[in-house]
Amino acid sequence: MPTSLPDPLPIRRLTRDDLVLCADLSEDRGWPRDEHRWGLLLTAGTAYGVDDPSGKGLVCSGVVMSYGRDLAAIGVMLVAERYARQGVGRRFMQYMIKETSGTPLTLHATSQGEPLYEQLGFRAVGRVEMLRGPFRLPAEGAATPATTITRPATAEDLSAIVRLDGEVFGLDRTHMIARLPAFADQLRVAEENGVLTGYAAAWPSMNTHVIGPLIARDTQTAQALITSLASATDRPFRADIDMRHKELLTWLKEHGLETASFNTVMTQGIDALPGDWTRRFAPLSVATG
Repeated sequence: MPTSLPDPLPIRRLTRDDLVLCADLSEDRGWPRDEHRWGLLLTAGTAYGVDDPSGKGLVCSGVVMSYGRDLAAIGVMLVAERYARQGVGRRFMQYMIKETSGTPLTLHATSQGEPLYEQLGFRAVGRVEMLRGPFRLPAEGAATPATTITRPATAEDLSAIVRLDGEVFGLDRTHMIARLPAFADQLRVAEENGVLTGYAAAWPSMNTHVIGPLIARDTQTAQALITSLASATDRPFRADIDMRHKELLTWLKEHGLETASFNTVMTQGIDALPGDWTRRFAPLSVATG
């Protein structure tokens, strides 16, 4: 039996020194260890956790990714299996919500977590479908017509990427986008007449490459970016696609990816996410919104 926890929970800030503990907790809940992603979350976000009084790692963890006063995303809200179903998750979430000081919130909820979030005032505003698998490259020219030009991003592209991202995401997330060149194995852009029409990154997660962010003018541009990413890796892909993009979901399944799970996009204090969903195909990570 786990050691009982005091009320209030002894919550502390987590740092990069806690990376292994966070990865251990992910593994405890059956998630990939994802130490690479944890490194980003612990440096770009505000992470919280509770130490197990028995000395066996973390009881729980969560990260708040701030986008100013208009939105914050809560991610990787995990409770160790040995402490599950004891109210720890509720108490921990209440603490993180309080720490955001009334800022509108968003998160991606699993089916197990959704009832708790509803009780805490979150409401469903969308759905995301996670796809996984080896990507089969289309026949030459099938998904990348001559009008869709893609290439590796350069340092000179970063300011244009930030501007496009802010326009589509609806808020400034320079602190995340500026980290992409070091975080991602690939960062590519689409352009027309010298103007960026989209960008996409692929970053490592265990033996896969996660596609995200994926921002594009239209489905054809998104397909071109994914194809260009696939041409430079032999790893399977994982992608978390907004389910309103039915055409892209169908196309990805036709090229080898399969449904792995579904998440519900939820918000508190705001009726809908800002920005232009028609050009926002996939998040950087479900943990960052």
